[in-house]
Amino acid sequence: MLAKAHMMLNQLYRQTLLGILLVTVKLRTTLAMLQSCRKFMRYSLPGTLPPELVHLPYISEIDFAYNYLQGSIPLEWASMHLKFISVFVNRLSGNIPSHLGKITSLTYLDLEENQFSGMVPPDLGKLINLEILKLSSNRFSGNLPLELAELKNLTDFRISDNNFTGSIPEFISSWNGLSRLEIQGSGLKGPIPPSLSMLEKLTQIRISDIRGTNQSFPVLSNMTGLTRIILKNCGISRGIPEYIWGMENLRYLDLSFNELTGELTNVQISASFKFIFLTGNSLSGNIPLSILKKGINVDLTYNNLTLESIEQSACREQPNLNLNLFRSSSMEKNLSGILPCSNKFRCQRYWHSFYINCGGDTVKVNGRTFEGDAGVGGGAAKYHLFDGTNWGFSSTGDFADDDDEQNTHYIATSNSSNIPELYTNARIVPTSLTYVGYCLENGNYTVNLHFAEIQFTNDNTYRSIGRRIFDIYIQDKLVEKDFDIEANAPGVLNPLIVPYNANVTNNILEIRFYWAGKGTTAIPVGGVYGPLISAISVEPKFKPRYVEGKKKTMTIGVAVAVAVAVAVVGLCLIILILGLFYRRRYLRTKRWREKDLTGLDLQTSSFTLKQIKAATNNFDPVNKIGEGGFGPVYKGLLSDGTIIAVKQLSSKSRQGNREFLNEIGIISCLQHPNLVKIYGCCIEKDQLLLIYEYMENNSLARALFGHEHSQLKLDWPTRHRICLGVAKGLAFLHEESRFKIVHRDIKPTNVLLDRDLNPKISDFGLAKLDEEEKTHISTRIAGTMPFIYTKMES
Repeated sequence: MLAKAHMMLNQLYRQTLLGILLVTVKLRTTLAMLQSCRKFMRYSLPGTLPPELVHLPYISEIDFAYNYLQGSIPLEWASMHLKFISVFVNRLSGNIPSHLGKITSLTYLDLEENQFSGMVPPDLGKLINLEILKLSSNRFSGNLPLELAELKNLTDFRISDNNFTGSIPEFISSWNGLSRLEIQGSGLKGPIPPSLSMLEKLTQIRISDIRGTNQSFPVLSNMTGLTRIILKNCGISRGIPEYIWGMENLRYLDLSFNELTGELTNVQISASFKFIFLTGNSLSGNIPLSILKKGINVDLTYNNLTLESIEQSACREQPNLNLNLFRSSSMEKNLSGILPCSNKFRCQRYWHSFYINCGGDTVKVNGRTFEGDAGVGGGAAKYHLFDGTNWGFSSTGDFADDDDEQNTHYIATSNSSNIPELYTNARIVPTSLTYVGYCLENGNYTVNLHFAEIQFTNDNTYRSIGRRIFDIYIQDKLVEKDFDIEANAPGVLNPLIVPYNANVTNNILEIRFYWAGKGTTAIPVGGVYGPLISAISVEPKFKPRYVEGKKKTMTIGVAVAVAVAVAVVGLCLIILILGLFYRRRYLRTKRWREKDLTGLDLQTSSFTLKQIKAATNNFDPVNKIGEGGFGPVYKGLLSDGTIIAVKQLSSKSRQGNREFLNEIGIISCLQHPNLVKIYGCCIEKDQLLLIYEYMENNSLARALFGHEHSQLKLDWPTRHRICLGVAKGLAFLHEESRFKIVHRDIKPTNVLLDRDLNPKISDFGLAKLDEEEKTHISTRIAGTMPFIYTKMES
């Protein structure tokens, strides 16, 4: 009730304000106060424009910007001697009235961000004194009338975000005094007329998204005062002229999504440059050192630059630069292309889903954890991959006319309490935003895009007039053209989930949002436009072959190992007995090993020594991750991307032979979440090798007692979970498994931790069967005792 009453009071206030104005007009009083109506900006006034202003003969400026007025421009105004008319941001509609052409005294006409439609009337060509004409963000169609060529005094011409047809007219070259030209998302086709070169006084040129034939770079060499060049998605091919880089006043250069080629190697950048966007071209060669300096925002995404150049120069400096190198190399669309500063990157694991809270913090929704990216605010040239996840984002562009070159407005926030937490924040972008999922299992996925318009309002004010329009690409395929969140929701603050299908064939999924110059750009304030995304959820449409990043299916070699392990299950008891027999009788000689281990006919050489050497880089010390009582342990990477741990047992130790038999016999027989898994073994030459699943966080001993740089931060809930996991593993061995096993060597070094800090018991070399008539409690020490040094503070 209070909210409704407040809204009624506001509406009454606006109506009263307009009523006072009209009464004042009718009384023809306080004329000095009404020489300019700028004070009636941003009041969200309802109703229509007042024709009674005609009774004020001395008024020269009318400014009703940022209101909620409907209708059209009154006929009565045509008899006034006006110089300035602005109805910027209102709800005016219909055709532009031809009687505006009678106000020949006009120097300023702003009809932007309304709902005008139809063709631009030729009568506007009669406004021979007009200097500024703004028609952007309406619904105009048809060709621009030739009569506009008569506007010889134009300095500012803007027609972006409309539905015009035809090509950019040649007659714009007749506006010799033009300093600002904006034709973005206008509907006009290219090419850019060559006569544009005659406009030597241009300081800003913004042309984008013109459909037409390819063209070479327009001649801009005579425009020495240029501060901003936007020639985005204009079909420009061949190279960038050298003189562009030397323009002394140029701060902003956007040549994104063209077909530019050539090298940038030797270009010298003027000190005036602040933003350089070269996204989506075919530029090659090395990265010029002149752009590798602080203070410049440079985007080189989606190009064919030399990978070696990136590695040797840009990657070393990138952390200190506003430099976006996402997919900037000439590599095919693979992981090295995503991570140009890590060309040796390989998947440590495979995933089949991810959930992102775009622009917000991590939240849980319906049992799903949406990971937040709010910690990375964004930037004009920014890409970020999040540690411990399989996704990241690339952000491109600067919000024009927001008076902010610090790039702080890349996350939108709603103050409404009537919207779910997942939608209270959103990531926004001026030009292009790409979310990428990598190390994904190949297959078909459902991509759910979560939207909610949170920057506009749903009241009867100018803040509700805004239109946000952008394009959506999935796997480089356009799936939505001119997508409008509010129109599809419908309304603002209403969550909207749109599902799409995606096919992943190279372990990479890309979701890209692109602003093609459509929609309003100044509601509720300047610089509000471009794509907005609240959340993304990606789920498989197939039965995953990977569980928690670990592969279920294996290569032929690993499959053979699994088959052998299954066959051994039936012989577990026999093997354990034989193991005890071997431990007592056989010597440490090669002849002993070859005779008796081969005699077991286990056929466990499912991995060849060549495979293991390749996986561990010939047992490179760099890959050594531990040292047990029976030999070293190495990290390895199989050819199919599976990460393994290889235990190299001593070739001369009787204990090594015994452990080999125990490990194969016991671990192959037992499967439990808290017992380490064995993939197979290798018996070749003088090598006894056991191949296990890789545990990312090494042992509990290292987590607790390792060097400071290797210690994990284990909170008490995690420690409690680890204790319970070890207890569950031991309970399974002692009571729940078919064969009752006594480990006999439980210690922190034999408790391994996976990626999520789940414990798994390892090292069964000293384990033995528990005889039912005897207790498994023993006071005899069977394994090694860890030495722990603690320093007490005085």
